[in-house]
Amino acid sequence: MEETISLQDLFKTIKKRIALIIGLTLLAVIIAGVISYFFITPIYQSSTQILVNQQKVEQQQQYNSQDIQTNLQLINTYNVIIKSPAILSKVIQNLDLDTTPALLTNKITVTSEQNSQVVTISVQDPESFKAVDIANTTAQVFQQEIKNLMNVDNVNILSPAIQPENPSPVKPNKMLNMAIAGVIGLMLGVGIAFLLEYLDTTIRKEQDVEELLQLPILGLISPIPENKEVDLMTNVRSRRKKV
Repeated sequence: MEETISLQDLFKTIKKRIALIIGLTLLAVIIAGVISYFFITPIYQSSTQILVNQQKVEQQQQYNSQDIQTNLQLINTYNVIIKSPAILSKVIQNLDLDTTPALLTNKITVTSEQNSQVVTISVQDPESFKAVDIANTTAQVFQQEIKNLMNVDNVNILSPAIQPENPSPVKPNKMLNMAIAGVIGLMLGVGIAFLLEYLDTTIRKEQDVEELLQLPILGLISPIPENKEVDLMTNVRSRRKKV
């Protein structure tokens, strides 16, 4: 016989296991909070911006659209050069960092808006002041070395990275982690609740008997209320005394 589950049965199952569902949800939130606050190292981010201009010459004082388009095409090349060992090795040397260019490049992100000559260099590090130093030094080294690498002098630092008084980490997002853990805990609790209900073979109603025996139900014995049961026993005893 095909088993069907009504919406009412679903709500009954959830209501029956509500303590389990709430408990797993709270447990997941607490675990995520403890890990986010005490075990994950906070990561700080600092950014600096550089401006790519057309090389200035005496005969040309104004820019035209073709010059700007040429600069935009060069930006993609500059983005690669910024994260190259030729630049990062000097950054490591200037700051006396205990790392390698390959590891340092994982901390640096270079982005540029579409049709914009502004390049943003973002650095993430467990120490906020070190992120500032790496961002500024990377921009300065690139500004100096690009003259030798491409024989151009068209890079200016637009806005250097600044150390804030009370830096806030960008990772981890504690509240987001706890919210995601809460949703996962809720889903896990509901899943376990329905699994326990499915594995529970206790016979509670006539449909369970019919499904177990694979036979139709011919009749039901209604439960006798307690007060009527007492009256029935009293009548039986009184009849026996008369006999």
